[in-house]
Amino acid sequence: MRRGRAQERDRGVTAIEFAGWLPILLIVALAALQLGVAGYAALQAGSAARAAARLAAQEETEDAYVAGGLASLSDALADEASVERTAACGDEATVTVSVRIPSVLPFLPNLGTASRTVTMPCD
Repeated sequence: MRRGRAQERDRGVTAIEFAGWLPILLIVALAALQLGVAGYAALQAGSAARAAARLAAQEETEDAYVAGGLASLSDALADEASVERTAACGDEATVTVSVRIPSVLPFLPNLGTASRTVTMPCD
């Protein structure tokens, strides 16, 4: 008889423990998602830098490198991206693309930028 009453009192303990762990699990899941978003921003910056450097290295398209770099970015990242040519076309053209990393976590509003630099030989 005593055992039955103890089991009745323990009902709901698992639900309360889960409710205690739920915020921690949500923060871990959002942190993993944020890591993926930061990696995506870095990949996008690399591809935009390659596209812009290819255009900057060719004589006929060397003025269109900014538009080409921004066009290769996704729309969400292109709004706050910057494309800079650090070396004009002599032997090679160097382009740096910086992309702001969007925040998924509400308590981390500014995560900085992902920058990639690419150098291509000129034609």
